[in-house]
Amino acid sequence: MNKTVVIDIVGLSANLIGEHTPFIQKYLKKRTLTSVRPVLPALTTTSQSCYVTGKWPSEHGIVGNGWYDRADAEVKFWKQSNGLVQAEKIWDAAKKQNPEFTCSKMFWWYNMYSTADFSATPRPQYHADGVKAPDCYTHPPELRDRLQEELGQFPLFNFWGPNANIKSSDWIAKASMRVDDWHNPTLTLIYLPHLDYCLQKFGPDFSKIHKELQEIDALVQELVTFYEAKNARIILLSEYGINPVNQPVHINRILREEGWITVRKERWYELLDAGASKAFATADHQIAHVYVKDPGILQQVKKKLENTPGIALVLDESGKKSNHLDHERSGDLVVIAKPDAWFTYYYWLDDALAPDYAKLVDIHRKPGYDPVEMFMDPANPLIKLRAGYKLGRKLLGMRYLMDVIPLDASLVKGSHGSSMVPLEYYPICITNEPLPQKQLEAIDLYDVIWNHIWS
Repeated sequence: MNKTVVIDIVGLSANLIGEHTPFIQKYLKKRTLTSVRPVLPALTTTSQSCYVTGKWPSEHGIVGNGWYDRADAEVKFWKQSNGLVQAEKIWDAAKKQNPEFTCSKMFWWYNMYSTADFSATPRPQYHADGVKAPDCYTHPPELRDRLQEELGQFPLFNFWGPNANIKSSDWIAKASMRVDDWHNPTLTLIYLPHLDYCLQKFGPDFSKIHKELQEIDALVQELVTFYEAKNARIILLSEYGINPVNQPVHINRILREEGWITVRKERWYELLDAGASKAFATADHQIAHVYVKDPGILQQVKKKLENTPGIALVLDESGKKSNHLDHERSGDLVVIAKPDAWFTYYYWLDDALAPDYAKLVDIHRKPGYDPVEMFMDPANPLIKLRAGYKLGRKLLGMRYLMDVIPLDASLVKGSHGSSMVPLEYYPICITNEPLPQKQLEAIDLYDVIWNHIWS
């Protein structure tokens, strides 16, 4: 067995490697960069599941970062149980080949209750008084305490939201190296999310993202230097590239205007009632799963969406099958945005009726992905004072809502999820030796990792 480390640099594409990433640029001179055709959808959970199973979404079942649970009549996003991935993982296959094989899975998704030997993943504490406290979940459980004793508390609020920055990726990198020193796993999987933040906020605008590129470049250098000293085989890869966007598509508002969405009124706001709706969408970056309760309107819904500006394709059963998305979790229709567009989850027609969670960082209650969570409301000049006041209430043990997120989807300048993007925004794989394929499919990454371990 060969000691192998896979460093997942989220959002890295070939167009970003240059003067602002001097280490990666130099590193590439003696290595090979191979592009990876984006899986549909080109999202974290789907891509990673393809990489560790070698299977398409139609087989492993991860059709997005979330989907509608028809039995519970609930939209569920960012769940973490490894049992949701319905295919054998690479570490389980490797253990069958050699029982001495071990795996460290550091912040790759679906990390809870996996059979990896060592793992860590974000997991806040939710207190009875409504407080959300930063924390992480590990296996074995005592690993959490040991890591946080040495590195401090996992910086959850730097992992996502308006304060997302290099601190979270730095903590993950240092935790990965600690686990390696303590346990020397055969395979290490490391997740570095840092570029995800600036690229979705600003797109590939070097005038605004050069600092973040330099930060991730330095962190990758630290990791590569560490693992090269241990004679590890190193793979650098990404899950997707992020392309510029300027057109938010409010897909649920379109469906609501046709009378297909039902809302429930609570206090002053409206809540999406998915179970009662004839048709609604779970928006997820540049794809949306549309669930149609009434089969009689399926063709009407399809035609309406096909004629909507910003939408490139609407996949029915045949289209889903040809794109490896024919799984029971998928929507009755799968909608793909044009390269310069993306889907919001917004379903209300009047911002005054938006639910209370709309202005919060609240990834589990929103019935879709919301990249606007990375911004504080720029229309409010006192927004930082408001945030400070809310934080003060929290520190005093008082109830509070950190309602500082705007409802302006036009702020988002970068997105991903579609497979129909220019080559320059494809994810990449960097290896020491040239790969036999000139371009990889997402499922091919399994064999790349496997061959690094065994050949």
